[in-house]
Amino acid sequence: MLDAIRALLGALFAALARPGELVLENIVLRQQVAVLLRRTPHPRLRPGDRRFWLLLRLLWSRWAEVLVLVRPETVVRWHRAGFRWWWRWKSAPGVGRPPEEARLCALIVKLANDNPTWGAPRIHGELLKLGFAVAQSTVSKYLPRKRRPPDEAVRQRWRTFLTNHLPQAAGIDFFLVPTLTFRLLYGFVVLSHDRRRILHLAVTEHPTGEWTKRQLLEAFPWDSAPRFLHRDRDSIYDSEVRAAVKALGIDDVPSAPRSPWQNPYAERVIGSIRFDMLDHVIVLNEGHARRLLRAYKVYYNGSRNHLSLGKDPPIHRAVQGPECGAQIVAPLISAGCITATSAARSRG
Repeated sequence: MLDAIRALLGALFAALARPGELVLENIVLRQQVAVLLRRTPHPRLRPGDRRFWLLLRLLWSRWAEVLVLVRPETVVRWHRAGFRWWWRWKSAPGVGRPPEEARLCALIVKLANDNPTWGAPRIHGELLKLGFAVAQSTVSKYLPRKRRPPDEAVRQRWRTFLTNHLPQAAGIDFFLVPTLTFRLLYGFVVLSHDRRRILHLAVTEHPTGEWTKRQLLEAFPWDSAPRFLHRDRDSIYDSEVRAAVKALGIDDVPSAPRSPWQNPYAERVIGSIRFDMLDHVIVLNEGHARRLLRAYKVYYNGSRNHLSLGKDPPIHRAVQGPECGAQIVAPLISAGCITATSAARSRG
């Protein structure tokens, strides 16, 4: 340790005794830096390099005369950026207006998108009725910027138009159910477009127009018939079925030939029936299929969640928290029938 200190002091005294060599060494180093700058005109500096020049600026008044890699104004800009960062860090807690809740901002955007004719005053009034203590200027701040012109604001989008008519529409369709002995059964589904609720599920081995008409009468008792009924162009919907639909006060809406996507909700629920049940069980006969479909209807309407409904079943199911007890409710395929079983867990 003492030898190192002696060597360092000896080098320092030698440098002081030979100032001319320091000048020459400085010239040589500057020339090498100039050569490196010709190869790399814009060198990338690390944060440590920037802190070095900032510290040198505070300690040495002639710092700007020896700068080669960067300009003096660059060092000043670094200093100002550091001061802004330091000031934000210092004044962050408890200063200024509190940030609005993310839930409130999302609600403002949703109200504006769902109601294109509403402005900030109308949305502000609705928020006050919902219990939000918020200023109208805050509502204006979080409104979507890209809004349509006033003459187009009153026009409905297709999504809004179709959503407004969903409660008045239903869809029907047939699907095949193979049995253990390779006989074909024909399932029939009636689906409400409003909440994707299955209104009726039936199965038969010999579908006819008369049988289809009876199923429609069972699906729409009393005054529950929808305004529109979507279907495909199957020959089973003969004049007798169309007359029964008209007698119920329903407008028949057949899809275009070979266009199953024009009746998407019914096609989708048939896919769910296959994926959730029929692909996992062998149907023995018509009676067995009828029991399966009856149980699946209860499960589909009351338990199965849907993305389009905010992950809620067609028949709203309340959230059951820990205060309601620890239970798991799941559909099981057992003995050829779907049942909802509950397995209670002890809390310990």
